[in-house]
Amino acid sequence: MSSTTMAVDAPNPPKLVLDDFIATALSATPPALHTYFESFRNLHTRKLWHQLTQKLKAFFDDELSRPYRVDVFERFVRDFEGKINQLRLVEMGVKVSRDIDNPQTHLAFLTALLSRIDNEKSQEAHVLLLASIAHVKLIYGDVDGTKMDMDAAWKILDTLEGVENGVNAAYYGVAADYYKARAEYAPYYRNSLLYLACVDLDTDMTPEERLSRSHDLGISALLADTIYNFGELRSANNRTMSFQTIAEATRQPIEEVEAMVMKALSLKLIRGSIDEVDQKVQISWVQPRVLSREQIGSLAQRLGEWVSKLNTVEQRIAPEVLGSS
Repeated sequence: MSSTTMAVDAPNPPKLVLDDFIATALSATPPALHTYFESFRNLHTRKLWHQLTQKLKAFFDDELSRPYRVDVFERFVRDFEGKINQLRLVEMGVKVSRDIDNPQTHLAFLTALLSRIDNEKSQEAHVLLLASIAHVKLIYGDVDGTKMDMDAAWKILDTLEGVENGVNAAYYGVAADYYKARAEYAPYYRNSLLYLACVDLDTDMTPEERLSRSHDLGISALLADTIYNFGELRSANNRTMSFQTIAEATRQPIEEVEAMVMKALSLKLIRGSIDEVDQKVQISWVQPRVLSREQIGSLAQRLGEWVSKLNTVEQRIAPEVLGSS
């Protein structure tokens, strides 16, 4: 059992003989992984697909499983992939694909999986896979192919509501990387901020990645033609607003304010909470607004403060991100 010797995504994989598969796995893998395969046998036999999906996720997250992930996905998971949650299937497939070193095989694995996902019934899974394919193409230098898949993903994503953070993060992450590669600073800045709004800063990003992202955001804010702000780092004071204040500022009837704020929350333009009784909105984060050129003089000072207080900022933002996800 090895991820380096198998044929990835054969059109018609051999029919699973469960006992043979488990026996081969037990003989080829270290003892520390054996409890997973015994659980696979039990859950598959009992057709407990949800529990089997959870156990597979734990297996793929185990670092010891790395040499065997592709093989397990192709020889085992494919046998019942239509019976499990398609978004969870794609999440596992994307994780597994990262262990494929050959660029063509890597892309073929994801493309074949995409062909087996019903776009109409599993739109979030389809978007996640398109974004992941776009990212692979970007890594391997196919910029035009990246943009094509990004556009296809956005066409679907833009119509969906209540999308899981992981799906949004996949799209905004590859969009940010695409615009960074093209040195288009304003769209990089916007998509990068949207990406950060969808991830857990502590678990999804290493300290090095957080610092690199902070640096790139600062540079893009300075070099973009239309962005002159570090709005995500504004003071947290005076962020409670009444429905009346919002109605006056937006020129909307006060009875429409709650629906408008809920829409802004769902679109991740703001983070916070609504107090329906007192008719107030507590806002903990606002997508940065564009400032006038007259305010550019304060950027250098703010950037210095941002870097020196990065750890403090992360500690303050992390609970808000967790609370809104």
